[in-house]
Amino acid sequence: MDESAGELVHLAAHGGVATVTLDSPANRNALSAQLVGELDAHLRASFADPDVRVVHLTATGPVFCAGADLKAGGGPITTDFPAILAAVMSSPKPVVAEINGHVRAGGVGLVAACDIAVAPVSATFAFTEVRLGLLPAMIAVPVSRKMARRPMERYFLTGETFSGVEAASSGLVTVAVADGEVASVTGAILDGLRLGGPQALAGIKPMLAEISARGIDDAFAWARRISAQRFASDEAAEGMASFRERRPPRWAGGG
Repeated sequence: MDESAGELVHLAAHGGVATVTLDSPANRNALSAQLVGELDAHLRASFADPDVRVVHLTATGPVFCAGADLKAGGGPITTDFPAILAAVMSSPKPVVAEINGHVRAGGVGLVAACDIAVAPVSATFAFTEVRLGLLPAMIAVPVSRKMARRPMERYFLTGETFSGVEAASSGLVTVAVADGEVASVTGAILDGLRLGGPQALAGIKPMLAEISARGIDDAFAWARRISAQRFASDEAAEGMASFRERRPPRWAGGG
């Protein structure tokens, strides 16, 4: 990595939230080798930090992420980038994307990998791969788990742009809001996540995966067991005590 080029991804932690910011607006936050390497390092540090409760992913400039750095041949997309998507998808800590602008190709995959994504209505999205003779194969892994099949097929096949509102209606992003409200809506979501028990938050994604992989009767049997385990946990005891005593739980302050 060329240290003289300066850092392209920044990490700042406060109040239990680790904010990871893509900061390479000159090339539209494209996935260069340096940016991908720094993003990977900062995300993994955030996931491993016991003081971090939630990871907040955002960017600078008018574009959230333009996808692969085509001037560099797109190498990071086929090497480190899939590992980043997998790490975000499997992270025990919620990952919230605050989308600052337009999103293309691999950037859409990064958004889809996050648990919650807030977009401005002015943002546009596109899977541009097909127009370059490429397949959006790796980003299809997270995208296909979030986006409805019909719009996903359309936009994979056509490469056309679609709006933040369409992204929300398709399930690709959680919500599309007025441009001036993105920060406040994201902040409210981050505040809400800090109120959740850390172990309970970490169990949500594995719970959904287990339930979706089982038949109905087996899913209910598994759910009964896991519910009983959570009710007997120290974290649940603290949560219920705080409810009875009308006070915040010990974890609510973050940090």
